[in-house]
Amino acid sequence: MAGAIAMLSSCSQKASISGTLTGAKDAEVVVKELNGASTTVLDTVKTNANGAYSYKMNILKGQPEFIYLYKGNTKIASLLLSNGDKVRVVSDTLGNYSVEGSHESVKLQQVEKDFASFMKSFSEAAERGDNKALSQQYVDYYRSRVKYIMGNPKSLTSIPVLYQKINDNFPVFSQQTDAIHFRNVYDSLKTVYPNSKYVAALGEEAKRRENLLSLGVRMENVKEMAFPDLDLPSIDGTKKKLSEVQGKVIMVYFWQAADAAQKMFNKDVLIPVYKEYHPKGLEIYSVSLDTDKGAWASVVKSQELPWINVCDGLGAGSQGAVLYNVGRQLPVAYLIIDGELSDEVVRGKDDLQRVLNANLR
Repeated sequence: MAGAIAMLSSCSQKASISGTLTGAKDAEVVVKELNGASTTVLDTVKTNANGAYSYKMNILKGQPEFIYLYKGNTKIASLLLSNGDKVRVVSDTLGNYSVEGSHESVKLQQVEKDFASFMKSFSEAAERGDNKALSQQYVDYYRSRVKYIMGNPKSLTSIPVLYQKINDNFPVFSQQTDAIHFRNVYDSLKTVYPNSKYVAALGEEAKRRENLLSLGVRMENVKEMAFPDLDLPSIDGTKKKLSEVQGKVIMVYFWQAADAAQKMFNKDVLIPVYKEYHPKGLEIYSVSLDTDKGAWASVVKSQELPWINVCDGLGAGSQGAVLYNVGRQLPVAYLIIDGELSDEVVRGKDDLQRVLNANLR
C-alpha cells in the first residue's frame, strides 16, 4: 500500500495559483479547464477583502492543463500549468493580467495578446473598407503564426495557435495544406507529452485534415500565399481552391443568384466579357453568397456560366465574404493580377473593361 501511495504521489502533484483580483473583494473567481473545444468548470473560489484568492489542483506528470480564470463572463487569466507549478496572477476586472511562475503561461498570454492585436487591426480595416489592408493583415498574421509554431514545436502553446478563428466559419489555418503544420506540431509534441489529451486531440485533427488533402499535394510544393486563399464547394460538390486557378487576371466575383438584376449582369456583361478576355488570360472565380444552394445551382446551369462557380450556402457568413470584406452592395469583384491582389475594386462594366484592357493585351 505504501508503495502504491508513493507511486501515485510521483505521478500526480499539485499546481498552486495565488491570485489577486484588484478592486474585487469578496468576489467569485471561476476556475475552468479546457476540454476539447469547450471548457468545464472545476471550482469557484472567493476573494478576500484584499481581492486575494488561492487554488490548488492535481496535475499528472507530463500532462499540463489549460486553465482559465473568470470573473463573471470576463476571462481574467489564461494559464498552462504543469505539476509542481506555483503561479502568481494579478488581474483586474477588465481582463488585464500578469503571471509569474509558469513559463508556458507567459507564452500563452503572449499568444492571446498577439491574436487580440491582429483582430483589432483586422476589424478596423474592415470598418474602413480597406480591402487590401484587410487581406494583407491576414496574410501577415498567418505567416507570423506559422513562424511561431515552427519556433515552438515542443510547446503546448502551439495548439491554441492552430485553432484560432477569425469567426466561426473562418479559421486562421484554413488551407488544406495546413494539415502539414498540424502533423508537424503533433509529431513534435507527442515526443514530450505522449499522454496529453490535448496532443491526442491534435493528432485526430491532423488525420482529419490530411484526409482532405489531394494525393498530389507534397510539402515541397507548398508556397506562401500572396493573397487570401479560398477553398469552396463548386457546382458539382468538389472544392475549388482560388490559389489553384490559372490566369494572368483572376476576378474574384461575389454575387447572389437570387437577385434578378445580378442574373442579368451575368448575361449582358460577364458572359460577353469572359468570351472576349478568357483567351487572353482572364479567369473568374465566382462566389455566390446565396443561402439556397439549390436555387444557385439552378441559375448557374440555366445560364450556362462557363467560369468557376462556388457556393458554401453561408450567405454573408461565407469565408470569402468575411475575408474580402464584402458588404451589401453586390455584385462586386476583386482582382488578382499576376498573382498579387490589386487595389482595384470592380463594380461595373466600365471598371472591368478598363482594368482588363490595361492588363490583357
